[in-house]
Amino acid sequence: MNTLASKGEAFLFLFDFEMKNPLVHRMNEINPDEIVFEINGKRNFEYPEKNNAKLSFEKKPVLFEQYRAAFTQVMEHLNYGNSYLLNLTFPTQIETNFSLKDIFYESVAKYKLLYRNQFVVFSPEIFVKITDSKICSYPMKGTINASIRDSEQVLLNNKKEIAEHTTIVDLIRNDLNRFAKNVRVNKFRYIDRIKAHDKEILQVSSEIMGDLPPDYKDQIGDILFSLLPAGSICGAPKKKTVEIIQEVENYKRGYYTGVFGYFDGKNLDSGVMIRFIENTPEGLIYKSGGGITVNSRVEEEYQELMDKVYVPVI
Repeated sequence: MNTLASKGEAFLFLFDFEMKNPLVHRMNEINPDEIVFEINGKRNFEYPEKNNAKLSFEKKPVLFEQYRAAFTQVMEHLNYGNSYLLNLTFPTQIETNFSLKDIFYESVAKYKLLYRNQFVVFSPEIFVKITDSKICSYPMKGTINASIRDSEQVLLNNKKEIAEHTTIVDLIRNDLNRFAKNVRVNKFRYIDRIKAHDKEILQVSSEIMGDLPPDYKDQIGDILFSLLPAGSICGAPKKKTVEIIQEVENYKRGYYTGVFGYFDGKNLDSGVMIRFIENTPEGLIYKSGGGITVNSRVEEEYQELMDKVYVPVI
């Protein structure tokens, strides 16, 4: 990545959560029949004619008792002070009449990727953007169903959600300080509205910005690797929290909650791989989760996990 960026060569990159299979593809080597992406309007394909079929979507989430067992383990670690915030995720089996390709073309999201019919991503969450030596991160933490009465104020005034979001903003501010100067929070806790096929959800984001050195392109790979895994999908402190995640989740996230992005020769844009459907021998698996703190209630967290299993088809 450092070499390609220093030459001004465009590329697509993917990092899995465990950092076992990071991938970099030069743009002139990408076969659009295998890898299709759209990142904030930049894409390597033309949209086909709209599919008028109605989406059928059934989810079979993990049993509450199984989720509660993992949640209890997480709470023990939190109460011991091993972590302050942990993002707990689970796979949900789904059945749908749409193929992964259908979902890619019909979904509405800032960050979309269809990778070799292995998985599809339609993520609303920015990881980092780098433009003219400015690096920005936009952690997304805090979720509520918009149909709940006074949902926006309920979300913004929720003490658990405030603590969770503040923890991640502080973590990412510290992460950016490794390479950037004058790191500041430009916007704190603003609302994003995200439409799904059967509902609308609200999520809270912040904008954190820093100034990179003039030679940042020569270090662009080092900069991104230093920020991984994304703070919003693991927790704090990062290293210990990742160890706990691997202990309690009992499955491999793979590319789910990893990062993918595009460098166009000058600027970089990337998203966190949430809202993720994987093609497996057992069928389609949708992976989702949410942040757990000492103030979390298991019923609410289980509901959030299920609320995030959706396809943003309008």
